[in-house]
Amino acid sequence: MSNVRSLRPVVGRVVFIGAVHEARPALDALLASPVARVVLVVTAPDAGAGPAARRSGAVDLATPARAAGAEVLRAADVNAPHVVGAIRETDPDLLVVVGWTRLIGGPLLAVPRRGCVGFHASLLPEHRGRAPVNWAILRGETLTGNTMMMLDPGADTGDIVDQRAVSIGPDDTCATLYERVALAGVDMLTYHLPALLAGTAPRCPQAPDEGDVLPKRTPEMGVIDWSRPAAALHDWVRALTLPYPGAFTTVTGRRVMVWRSRPPVANGAAPTPPGTVLGLHADAVHVSTGDGHLVVTQMSDPGEPPQSAADWCRAAGVGAGTRFDAVAPEVSRWALGFGPRPAEVRS
Repeated sequence: MSNVRSLRPVVGRVVFIGAVHEARPALDALLASPVARVVLVVTAPDAGAGPAARRSGAVDLATPARAAGAEVLRAADVNAPHVVGAIRETDPDLLVVVGWTRLIGGPLLAVPRRGCVGFHASLLPEHRGRAPVNWAILRGETLTGNTMMMLDPGADTGDIVDQRAVSIGPDDTCATLYERVALAGVDMLTYHLPALLAGTAPRCPQAPDEGDVLPKRTPEMGVIDWSRPAAALHDWVRALTLPYPGAFTTVTGRRVMVWRSRPPVANGAAPTPPGTVLGLHADAVHVSTGDGHLVVTQMSDPGEPPQSAADWCRAAGVGAGTRFDAVAPEVSRWALGFGPRPAEVRS
């Protein structure tokens, strides 16, 4: 009997912390793993199923966790003493953090025997900070990735366990790209889980003076500056679409969300000022830009689901010759991550 027991894999006790889209594939992989037992899932307070939850990317982790026999704890602050105490009571070997935007504090980092592992959607040390996939798309980059690291008190500064590169295609949105980034994370987690639980996973320290730190993005930074090139505006729209708050413009002060556009092809300079509606064609709206025009295919009122851009314009009385409002240069620079928040931008 002793020989039989020795052949059985050692099953480690895992606490999982997550809340948004990339968390679900990682949790599913842990729940299916023969070497891990998920004893507790910590997730955000229930946000319901309305538009706000969809825009935030919130996912249901409680249902699969409970179905697998794991306890569920909802908490807005995982560093709160009572949450740290609840996690400590589970006697975890490993803490896995995926899709959680706040830093893990020192008291919680010290709880699991084998440490805390997390992920960042870039090839660290490049692009530390918030919204790395969104920034990569709106900057026109063609490559990003996912980094698996041991968490420390800093922001994306822990020892690197592994990395996987992920290409960015011209039709990718933040949603499609995050899906592939999440799958890269699952692949790394599955591959390294036995070593993580044994305390033998590879660790490569990051140089603190390398890389860059991305600015934080807020919903108001989604404003469209139509004087920019059409290709840049297409990147802008696809970087900020669902499940994020979205790009937007205004017409005589009325806000309209812009959810989808087509990649520009053979764009020539438009004969009208940037932001002018050139015409409605089938489901699309052609809008002049700084170097040509952008074909917008999905729009909506704030808080409403995306619909045909042409249908929205017809209902709103927007047609050829209508001009979307211009954006002040200082607002445009701030939205691109340069300069302070202008006083005229509302909270």
